Amino acid sequence: MKGDRLLTEATQTLADADVPSPRVDAELLLAHVTGVPRAMVAGKFIDARQRETYAEMIAARARRVPLQHITGTAAFRYVDLEVGPGVFVPRPETEVVAGWAIDRAKAVEAPVVVDLCTGSGAIALSVVHEVPGARVHAVELDEKALQWAHQNLDGAGVDLRGGDMADAFPDLDGTVDVVVSNPPYIPLEAWESVTAEVRDHDPSLALWSGDDGLDAMRVLERTAHRLLKPGGVVCAEHADAQGESAPAVFVETGRWDDVRDHPDLTGRARFVTATRR
Repeated sequence: MKGDRLLTEATQTLADADVPSPRVDAELLLAHVTGVPRAMVAGKFIDARQRETYAEMIAARARRVPLQHITGTAAFRYVDLEVGPGVFVPRPETEVVAGWAIDRAKAVEAPVVVDLCTGSGAIALSVVHEVPGARVHAVELDEKALQWAHQNLDGAGVDLRGGDMADAFPDLDGTVDVVVSNPPYIPLEAWESVTAEVRDHDPSLALWSGDDGLDAMRVLERTAHRLLKPGGVVCAEHADAQGESAPAVFVETGRWDDVRDHPDLTGRARFVTATRR
């Protein structure tokens, strides 16, 4: 059977299940099964064994299992990560957050960088990959996510620890150049508005953060202030509706300079940065 016929059927199945990008996901999954580029799958002959595997993957995606959980991998900037049940799937918008932190780290000789709430290890691994000579430290509280981080960071030279970011790395107090984080930031009241892929499959510790979604940001602010040397910078992702409230967490303490909010590639408010006074 030719791929174009399979793709038509699979796309309809995913559309009926309200998957946001049914044709793209159908193509990506078929490319994963066949091992050929996505642009070529429509014209490829798909044998019986591949069709069976593909049908199972499409059925899983129709149940709103994340695409990356099905393939077992997620691309992030210039690295590939292993992901699956129990770890937050890194999103494209976080690549911009990582990019800002990487640019600031590159401006420092032998920078010390801390990734709080590392999850899969995406940001930490990107820093190691793109900033030669950086000394990178990462922490994760969720035990399952920490296992995924160990897999992704094994051999990378990252100091990975398990624990709460609130009291992480006391041995680094006052020595860090860049603190970066994609903390949980979804308000508890927003549960019903979150997509099934996120709500049902990403770990709760990576999602929910109190009534206003900023509980973790407040902890992050205190930890970053403790870790950073004077003039060091912090960069933290937030929800697009928190373009004013997230920076306010830093402004209200009176101990940060140059507090700014930044958009992602779609123009939506995405992350806050600040310099330790």
